[in-house]
Order: sequence, then structure tokens, then C-alpha cells
Amino acid sequence: MKKKLILLLAVVAGCCTLASAQARKALRINEVMVVNESNFVDDYGQRGAWIELFNSNFAPLEISSVFITNDPSNPTLYPVPLGDVNTRIPKRQHIVFWADGKPSRGTFHTNFTLDPARSNWIGVYDADGRTLIDSITVPPLPADATFARKVDGEGATAADWEVRSGEMGSIVTPSSNNVIKDTNKKVDMFARVDANGFGMTITAMGIVFLALLLLCVCFYIINRIGAARAQRKKMEAHGMSHEDVHPSERPEGDSGEVIAAIAMALNEHLNAHDLESTILTFSKARKPYSPWSSHIYTLRQMPRR
Repeated sequence: MKKKLILLLAVVAGCCTLASAQARKALRINEVMVVNESNFVDDYGQRGAWIELFNSNFAPLEISSVFITNDPSNPTLYPVPLGDVNTRIPKRQHIVFWADGKPSRGTFHTNFTLDPARSNWIGVYDADGRTLIDSITVPPLPADATFARKVDGEGATAADWEVRSGEMGSIVTPSSNNVIKDTNKKVDMFARVDANGFGMTITAMGIVFLALLLLCVCFYIINRIGAARAQRKKMEAHGMSHEDVHPSERPEGDSGEVIAAIAMALNEHLNAHDLESTILTFSKARKPYSPWSSHIYTLRQMPRR
């Protein structure tokens, strides 16, 4: 029994490890800045090179067991520490690591730096230290420029990357989406076509009236079902089944107004209304003697002459 339990735990642990490894394959290097003169600052107020990672999963991703490196011959150069709750990346979100060579400053400060004078290779390895999850070679960049994916987490070739310098509409986006949608094409088109809002008003009113119509239909159907069930129960109470009565002879059901009219007609016909009676009824007293029913109080002593 003990061996079976150990085997079961081993299988569960293996499945969890496999699922975690499959999820980490969705981790992507998303944007890199090498020379930071007037851009993003870290939690110490310092500017340095940074590497943005992106979770392309539609579920949270824990990355505390991966390795980040700038040396292909040393894949385990910087292990992301365990125990930091901030290493859990929400779905479709970003996280920034500072390549400043100062790991003593915290989880998100690596033990290596990037060289602005040459191209920099950056890789992310899985927990086994051998499986490469993602990598990119960053070309030499001017100050405050980044090498970023055109679309977050998408693409596997150099054509899917671009240099962003903050000019000509290319925005540097640390810890944010690389494509910032400040407008909606459909909304803009609707605003052009229906500038005065008449179409929007008609559409809104049509939806409201359609909803009310659907409610009326639903209530009508529910009422008919309830009436049919009540009629069936009434017929069963009189010993008749619904099939024994011809459809032309089946009553539609009496409404409250009809029942009230029938009751009033019967009342008038039978003259069953209350009449005032002139007969007085005396009930016998509960006690054998009562001063109220005694006759001695009507007798008087004759006066003396």
C-alpha cells in the first residue's frame, strides 16, 4: 500500500511538472533596452538596461524556476529566485528584469549586464537548464531605444521585431503592450456614418421594444400553460379526463369576473339577502337564580292607612 501511494505521488508530481513545463513554453522575450538615459527607472530610482518578458498564455504563469542569461555557454547564469509572489505573471501580461549586474537589489535584478557597443544575445531557459524557451539577438541600439516585438509574444524571426526609439510613432512600452490601441476602427466608422446619433437612437429603441415584445410573448405562453393545467386539474376533480371531452365541448375556463356575476345572479334569484327580524329571543340564564329575571322586584309593599 505504501509503495502504491509513493508511486501515485510520483505520477502526480510528474504530471504537474510536465504541465508547468508546457506552460512555460509560452514565455517570450518581448522588449529589450540596452542604453537607458532618460527612460524607465527601477525601484531604486536608477536607470539601467532592462528585459521585458511576456506571458502569452491565457492563464497565469509562475517563472520562479527559469533561467535568464546573456551567455549561450552558461544557460543557468541567472536563476529567477523562488519565494517571490511577484514572479507569477498574470495572463497576457508583462514583467521587467533589470540587467544591471546587481542581484542583491532583489528578484528582478540580474547578475549580468548588457554591452551597448555590440550585439547582445539573450536567452531564457527552462528549469532543467537545458531547454531553451526563447532567445533573441539584440543589435546595437541608440540611447533610450528598444528592440521589441511588433506584436506581443508573436513571431519567431527577426522580421517580427523592430527598433523603437519614441520617434515616428514607435513607442517604448516597458511593462505594457507593444501595440497600444487608443482608438477603435468600428467606433470611428460608426461616428463618421452616424454623426448626429440618429442611427444609434433607432437601434437602441429597437432593441428595447424587441425585448419588451419577447417578454410579452413569454408571459402569454406561461399564462396559457397555466390555464391549461388548471383546466385539466378541474376536469380530473370531476372524474373526467381531458381526452373524454370533445374539443368543441371543452370550456375555455371561467374568469373571476364571470364567477362573480354568476354568484350575484344566484343571490338575487334565491333572495338570500339578510332580513331584519322583529322577534326578540331571550336566552336562559346560566345560573338558576338571577336578579334580572326575578319577579320579586315587581312587588311593592302596600302603604299603611
